Amino acid sequence: MSDKKFVYLFEEGKAEMKKVLGGKGANLAEMTRIGLPVPPGFTITAEACNEYLALNEEFPPGMLEEAYNALGQLELKTGKKFGDKENPLLVSVRSGAAVSMPGMMDTILNLGLNDESVQGLSVLSGDERFAYDCYRRFIQMFSDVVLEIEHSSFEEIVERHKRKLGLIFDYEIPALELKEIIAEYKVIIKQVKGFDFPQDVREQLIMAIKAVFGSWNNQRAIVYRRISKIADDLGTAVNIQCMAFGNLGDDCGTGVAFTRNPSTGARELYGEFLVNAQGEDVVAGIRTPLPISQLKAGLPAVYQQFVDTCDNLEKHYRDMQDIEFTVEKGILYMLQTRTGKRTAKAAVKIAVDMVNEGLISIDEALMRVDPEQLDQLLHRQIDNSIQLQPVAQGLPASPGAACGMVVFESNQAEKMAEAGEKVVLVRNETAPDDIHGIVHSQGVLTARGGMTSHAAVVARGMGKPCVCGCESIKIDTDSKLFTVNGVVVKEGDIITLDGATGKIMLGEVAMIEPILSDEFETLLNWANDIKMLAVRANADTPEDAVKAREFGAEGIGLCRTEHMFMAQARLPIVQEMILAENLADREKALAKLLPFQRDDFYGILKAMAPFPVTIRLLDPPLHEFLPDHDALMLEIADMKYRQANQYDIYEKEALLKKIRKLLEANPMLGHRGCRLGLTYPEIYNMQVRAIFEAMCQLKTQGIEPFAEIEIPLVMDRMEFSILKEEIMKVYADVKKDCGYELDFVLGTMLELPRACVVADEIAEQAEFFSFGTNDLTQTTLGFSRDDAESKFIPVYLEKKIMKDNPFAVLDQKGVGSLMKMAVTKARQTRPGILMGICGEHAGEPSSIEFCHQIGLNYVSCSPYRIPIARLAAAQAAINNKLQK
Repeated sequence: MSDKKFVYLFEEGKAEMKKVLGGKGANLAEMTRIGLPVPPGFTITAEACNEYLALNEEFPPGMLEEAYNALGQLELKTGKKFGDKENPLLVSVRSGAAVSMPGMMDTILNLGLNDESVQGLSVLSGDERFAYDCYRRFIQMFSDVVLEIEHSSFEEIVERHKRKLGLIFDYEIPALELKEIIAEYKVIIKQVKGFDFPQDVREQLIMAIKAVFGSWNNQRAIVYRRISKIADDLGTAVNIQCMAFGNLGDDCGTGVAFTRNPSTGARELYGEFLVNAQGEDVVAGIRTPLPISQLKAGLPAVYQQFVDTCDNLEKHYRDMQDIEFTVEKGILYMLQTRTGKRTAKAAVKIAVDMVNEGLISIDEALMRVDPEQLDQLLHRQIDNSIQLQPVAQGLPASPGAACGMVVFESNQAEKMAEAGEKVVLVRNETAPDDIHGIVHSQGVLTARGGMTSHAAVVARGMGKPCVCGCESIKIDTDSKLFTVNGVVVKEGDIITLDGATGKIMLGEVAMIEPILSDEFETLLNWANDIKMLAVRANADTPEDAVKAREFGAEGIGLCRTEHMFMAQARLPIVQEMILAENLADREKALAKLLPFQRDDFYGILKAMAPFPVTIRLLDPPLHEFLPDHDALMLEIADMKYRQANQYDIYEKEALLKKIRKLLEANPMLGHRGCRLGLTYPEIYNMQVRAIFEAMCQLKTQGIEPFAEIEIPLVMDRMEFSILKEEIMKVYADVKKDCGYELDFVLGTMLELPRACVVADEIAEQAEFFSFGTNDLTQTTLGFSRDDAESKFIPVYLEKKIMKDNPFAVLDQKGVGSLMKMAVTKARQTRPGILMGICGEHAGEPSSIEFCHQIGLNYVSCSPYRIPIARLAAAQAAINNKLQK
């Protein structure tokens, strides 16, 4: 017998035991503890699941005996007996991990029924139809979850019997017909599995527990954990609870509700219920439910009790709750409460409102919003000024607008999306197995189901627009089309859906940029008050700079001058400069580029003044500005075949020769960055002259620009020192002409391991450092990004060699160690040196927290990531304050 405790009665647990009991078990225990009407039950711990999986799917010693003892306690409390043919105890078996994973795991209801106990249930309830409906549901769920028989096989039988009797809903099927359905179910089980449906209720329980444990590693759970970055070693608890029946008649029902609107955040009870139904009917989307407010008309006392309970739960947990409940013969039972998933819009509003209501602090409000969620608020919506002509209307289940080609299967959605197509997934209802289809779709449309169905919950969590319960569309999956009001929409046709209104339009509809709410601004202002890291933008144009300012940027941390060279009016001049055979010709081309560069810098410095602008001098190898080598070879071959003008062919061949001369085996580590500036100092001289002349022009207009001139790819102090001397000569020349002292500093980007190691020496000359973590990751790990991401990083992630893609999430152990070293060494030489980061990691929350921890001054990301970075920086400050 093990000394470990694997089973807890609900009254033995509490909310803080989520790691042990899972979220569902801990909350059931907590609701029991505070006196809410919860059917009795017990939880088998997540540790038991992990041990079961580690023991090659064998229960850990003592676990089953503990479960049977707990079951005996339920028998004493209810006066019923598990498996008894006259007064049977029926239970539900549900999974529940420490982190909420809606729809990802498996549930079984009415366990404990067999051919004998169903008769006892019939007598006890006085309703034969109810008893056999429960038995039918149990066999179908058990066969799906435990025996792994395709559920469609059973649904086809039910639909056939309903057609025969001319019925619409399952609850209309009479007892006699249910018995025939059950008999057909048993035949399928015998045919598929080779054995009869188990009649021993203890065997049923053992098989169900094993199935829930095993479901932790089913494909949809693995996919959900990967998407949501949930650890694989948490395991799932198993909750075994006495059944409360919502399918005993018209004074019964089941529902799901949120204490606030999960789409908008409005302080209103939001949910749905079904009369004469069991819980799975609501979340599975099998029937379209009624709004929770209509419960008031049918069962006013129950409705008021439910409203009061919701209010108590929200105050107790101090957060919006997602609640499942059942009403049995006019009595309310609470089956689950958990922190409700919500859209980004709702998360922001609820967080700010709860501060104003005195429920939570500002720090708590900032920690309540996932920074990545804010991305949902920064994208397009339907343009309301356009006269819409919707062909259908469903329930607005997840806000935002989506447009794409109709697809009816998740596999096809994934395939088309990976080929670059935008798709909208259209289903009767989604199931957990559709997770990959939802991930790859722009939005989701279902014919059945409500605003708490699987499709709605998953889409909201992912920020995907979703319209559910659009019953006017009739889907023919075999023919790959749907019809609505006489209109036929085929797979591949374009539709637009509006998740905020539930409207469906044919074709592509105009959309507009989002308008950010007052609560959004309030939350980010709170973030500004708390964060220690400044947040800058990566911006290459005045337009980008203006957008960055709108999102709260405190400067530009990376302005890439090479992007300016790619404009069509300049590219021929750039190519002329590259192809020049001598210094005079090269300087002649650079003189033509100077006015363009000066105008560029004028615009971006003006847009950002008085905030700093980090301008990186030319970084990429020169061949990147020339035509593609292979394409040019084909063009020359075609010209010769067509017998084109010989002079034109000669010019193309001369260009090809130059390209071959410039080509490198490994250009990422080749003739680029400061190596270009040292080889061709006239290029950098032109660029810094343009910067200084633009600053002079702004000074004459009373504008005070501040430039941080950045020399890329430095690995040694001497590289920097030589180029600094050249830059200061140009500055002296410009200053002599314009007469102004200009406000600028010279620094470098740390993107090579050696630069980090000798940062103390480089800091003798450099006045600021910016980590270029994209290249620093490549050079530290020895990865070529394009090759690694397409060829082997997915394998490394699958084999758990790496937890995250190192180009998306900073490698703190490797790259991070170099960064720490550089910070320490640089500040030993120059204590006040400015240090930041401008790689893609600068917009990723966990990487931002690392930057806070090592004492950087700023992060710089794309304009649309700025709100995310501002919130993440505040959360980093709060987290590290709490840890101290």
